[in-house]
Amino acid sequence: MRNFDLAPLYRATVGFDRIADLVDRALSADVPQPAYPPYNIEKTDESAYRISIAVAGFTPEELSVEVKEGALFVAARKAPEEPARNYLHRGIATRAFERRFALADHVRVTGASHEHGMLHIDLIRETPEALKPRRIEISRSASVQADVVEATAAVN
Repeated sequence: MRNFDLAPLYRATVGFDRIADLVDRALSADVPQPAYPPYNIEKTDESAYRISIAVAGFTPEELSVEVKEGALFVAARKAPEEPARNYLHRGIATRAFERRFALADHVRVTGASHEHGMLHIDLIRETPEALKPRRIEISRSASVQADVVEATAAVN
């Protein structure tokens, strides 16, 4: 078992608490992630992504997609099955599941669709105006220097 003390990281940074929490969570994850159901994450555009989850055997009413606390939660609960069915072979797994995907800052879910046994969840990264690069005008230092010289002369 590995334990790392991240206290120096918290003391040496300002505003990076979420990154430290992510590192701490990744290092302390002793429980392996379940392999069911299989999923893909693809980049569909410069700032767009799609998560595709294989949900064969589930109807859209039995699936749940929610975003809370910076994470995307996908869950499925199969309705009770009719007792009249007699399977000779049952290979389609319809067991209940819950998947959690941590979302990066400024990523939001734009929609979800269910087709051909696949659940597609579309995401987009929206950079706020405050975080976009902007050009800062540089003022002339001569006027600033002149004010300093005049203030020094007034004090003497």
